[in-house]
Amino acid sequence: MTAAAESPAVGRPDDPAAHPRPGFARLLLSEWTKIRTVRSTLWSLILYVALSLGFTTLLVSLIVAQWDDAPEGDRAAISADPVNFILGSGFFGQLVVCVLGVLVISSEYSTGMIRATLLAVPRRLPVLWAKALVFAVIILVAGLAVSFVSFFIGSAILGDTVPVSLDDDGVLRAVVGGGLYLAMLGLFSLAIGAIVRHTAGAITAVIGLVLVIGPLAMLLPGKIGDYVYGYMPAEAGYLITKAQQGENDLLSPWEGYGVFALWTFALLAVAAYLLKRRDA
Repeated sequence: MTAAAESPAVGRPDDPAAHPRPGFARLLLSEWTKIRTVRSTLWSLILYVALSLGFTTLLVSLIVAQWDDAPEGDRAAISADPVNFILGSGFFGQLVVCVLGVLVISSEYSTGMIRATLLAVPRRLPVLWAKALVFAVIILVAGLAVSFVSFFIGSAILGDTVPVSLDDDGVLRAVVGGGLYLAMLGLFSLAIGAIVRHTAGAITAVIGLVLVIGPLAMLLPGKIGDYVYGYMPAEAGYLITKAQQGENDLLSPWEGYGVFALWTFALLAVAAYLLKRRDA
């Protein structure tokens, strides 16, 4: 009688042993499933590839076609660092990554899915780390692929006008840096999305930081403007796509990327704190 009375208790719904907490590997699989099964992810990546490669082809072709008529300063800048010019030609593609980084986290709040996620993982923080890791890997792979393809397209169009090769000093690091920069930009956007939690507001904040506030900092007088501009997240991070440190750059490529990483990790720390403190 005792064994018969106790046996149903093994499978009780409220028994913690019957419902073990998911490990981090399962969280990674869950986040991978959520990201890859959402249509916006696929279409955003397709749009990123199309914009990056399309603008690279268009702008590099225009420069080569008008090379003899281009201002001498522009020709000197391109000749000094052609890989940075090639990668910079696809600049608008990164805006898609900014939007996607926000959507990856903010869409869960707008649909209410975040409640089910946090119910399954009450500790909360592993959810954020898993989401950030999976998204960063996806964007890193996409960014590296686009960076290399953009370089080969751009270098082929430049041809003998401004010859450039992966064997040149700093070029390979700059091309790989294009993917590293994009992955960090994705994490930066995700962190802001986790802090703001509203899609429109977070996208506005990210694009404002990437496109508006940095250039405006250049208007500040004297050394103040130089330092504020040089240490803005996107401006500092994008130095990694330069083959050589520019004459007026305050930071080296790796130092700039380190500054961008500090900005990103600081925002992720804020996002983690707020995730623990706020209701879903």
